[in-house]
Amino acid sequence: MKIMFGLVILILIFSVFSTLILTKKPDENYRGSTKRNTTNLTLIYVVIIFIALVSLGIYIWLT
Repeated sequence: MKIMFGLVILILIFSVFSTLILTKKPDENYRGSTKRNTTNLTLIYVVIIFIALVSLGIYIWLT
């Protein structure tokens, strides 16, 4: 059991250090990619909500 706790602690420490090392690299296109991703997600949500409302209307009309 102590070996398992040791392995978990070792993996946790490795994960924290790996994350800190990777986050030191800045993303130059962060603002542009964020705007593009937000636009794409908004468009997807609008289309899905529209399809859901039309489907609900058809379901109510047919029953």
